[in-house]
Amino acid sequence: MVTDDQPRPGKIIAVHLNYPSRAAQRGRTPSQPSYFLKPGSSLATTGGTIERPLGTELLAFEGEVAIRIGTAARWVSPADGWSHVDAVTAANDFGLYDLRAADKGSNLRNKGGDGYTPLGPAWIPASAVDPAGLRVRTWVDGELVQDDSTATLLFDLGRLVADLSQHLTLERGDVILTGTPAGSSVVVPGQVVEVEVDAPDAPGAPTSGRLVTTVTAGTHAFGDFGSKPSVDEKQRAEAWGAPVAAPEPAFVLTDAMRERFAGVAVATLSAALRKRGYTDVFVEGVHGNHPGDRFVGTARTLRLVPFRPDLFASHGGGYNAQKRAFDAVGPGEVIVVEARGERGTGTVGDVLALRAHVRGAAAIVTDGGVRDADAVAEIGIPVFSQGPHPSVLGRRHVPWETDVTVACGGATVQPGDVLVGDGDGVLVIPPALVEEVLAEAEAQEAADAWVARQVAAGAPVDGLFPMNAEWRARYERETAGGAS
Repeated sequence: MVTDDQPRPGKIIAVHLNYPSRAAQRGRTPSQPSYFLKPGSSLATTGGTIERPLGTELLAFEGEVAIRIGTAARWVSPADGWSHVDAVTAANDFGLYDLRAADKGSNLRNKGGDGYTPLGPAWIPASAVDPAGLRVRTWVDGELVQDDSTATLLFDLGRLVADLSQHLTLERGDVILTGTPAGSSVVVPGQVVEVEVDAPDAPGAPTSGRLVTTVTAGTHAFGDFGSKPSVDEKQRAEAWGAPVAAPEPAFVLTDAMRERFAGVAVATLSAALRKRGYTDVFVEGVHGNHPGDRFVGTARTLRLVPFRPDLFASHGGGYNAQKRAFDAVGPGEVIVVEARGERGTGTVGDVLALRAHVRGAAAIVTDGGVRDADAVAEIGIPVFSQGPHPSVLGRRHVPWETDVTVACGGATVQPGDVLVGDGDGVLVIPPALVEEVLAEAEAQEAADAWVARQVAAGAPVDGLFPMNAEWRARYERETAGGAS
């Protein structure tokens, strides 16, 4: 362990959101990190107390990994950022949700109170650990409530140092709080919060030890000057750690619908859509990676924009839009990638295809290329694309955004649209038309099957395909009577 012989930090900088688990809880995933400052007077040590002010109710803990700057950093690269860190330890980024409404994003009042930034008790040398191998755990009254690893961070530790160094000089002794995972919640007077950071896979499994803080009840009321504490149901939900409720979808692709879609062909569905004026809902130029592949699912979209070095530098690394799309896809959903028909590089490879498969995705559809094509085919998930290409994404694309309206193979696809694929290709169906188009396609499939039986029995196709009035009347008589 390193000794705490460094000066009091000139700056304490905290990251808003950095763990996917917390981002999912909040209902938003940032594309880049954002920060706020905490005053030096908020520092506290292990074994201390924190006072919940009189008249407030929503004091919340946030167990975090704190990193300390050892050598000044200005305009450093993400690859060099970690080299400017000399030590890590446990931190608790306490916040008082009762005062959030008054802060307008600064977090000064709700995060800056005396004792709101306990650190310690021991500092682990940065040279002894892998920055992606740190674990943070939090206990409340002895019960484990947070447990996560820096391996999952949206923005790795070196990148945080580099990003901040673009805007200000990080000086020796400055501390960066690197975000909290899911599990943060409210504590009340009498409760004890403990946070520990360790590196379980490093030699000797170094640890910060337990950072212990006891919550006490305040006795000083806020004055008549300044903003008063106030809470609402949204603040209560966020403080206690309730997930942000997703709006109920207007359309749900039920299991029963999926079974019905399995019995109709893309060609038949296309004809039903054409009758309704939908002539440009076919994803042109894509083919499945396995003979006989079929799928149906709702769209989860990813947009790629043309390669530009500066944009790839800002959007291509870290937890970019491509990774977020494959991490967020749910069971029965289809990842739809807008690649502008550019087949000269891969837009998905074996690792991301495996991620989609593990998460239960129904398929991947891209109007670009597929890298690691043989390995992707072995994974088993249907992938409809322009074909294989060995190059990486950055040769032609920048991963830009997710869950937006995209253009894939000449077809407009919105999140939640229904996609159906088979040997003929991929079709997009607006949710509002699913029931009527499916019902018509089922009826047409039944009629086509009856026609095929007549042809197999020796009937000529003239007048039978399509059915004239005589054949139609016969068909309706036989099907109404249950004949086959």
